[in-house]
Amino acid sequence: MAGHFEATPDGGAAVALDEVEISILRSLAVQLLELVGPGDEAADGADPLAALFVEGPSEPPSDPALARLFPDAYGDDDKELREASSEFRRFTEIDLRARKREDALAVVRSLDSLASGEDGDGGEGDGDGGESGEGGGGELRLTADQARQWLGTLNDLRLTIGTRLEVGDEDQGQEGSLYRLPDSDPRKPMVLAYLWLGALQETLLETLMS
Repeated sequence: MAGHFEATPDGGAAVALDEVEISILRSLAVQLLELVGPGDEAADGADPLAALFVEGPSEPPSDPALARLFPDAYGDDDKELREASSEFRRFTEIDLRARKREDALAVVRSLDSLASGEDGDGGEGDGDGGESGEGGGGELRLTADQARQWLGTLNDLRLTIGTRLEVGDEDQGQEGSLYRLPDSDPRKPMVLAYLWLGALQETLLETLMS
């Protein structure tokens, strides 16, 4: 099971991670949280019903990675489509950002639980966090819901890193050149993370579809 997800009897997924892998995944998830931005929490005494109708931005983000995470819904082929995309974004981006934050937080919390050897309730045991092994690693076990949150965050991380590496949608599946980068290339660590996340994402998706 090392390096890839496998199905668990309860419909979830499990993967063996060592201490370094846990640290890398946690760091990437935290960076994703910072990129997506803080939550929009209602002020004390604010009307919760009114908060449901708060409008978000109408223009795509200027950061290319964020623009990849929050793309236009209908493209920009003509003025009518651009206006439709802006209207759609105004009423959906806040919720989409909140969901991405929630998924990334779930990843961080499950990794923290595994590293500390705690279960999902914060106590010692064999809960959803997994079984901690020697050296800070162990078997990460996820429920079906947690696995779907992980899948979302792995996808977001891949999109973000792929954007930084200038890997477009048309380049997906044609990544052989990335493997051939020399060790002296400053992009190499990011490339290795990108390819590793892709392997994790692929096996997790296969597990959830099985």
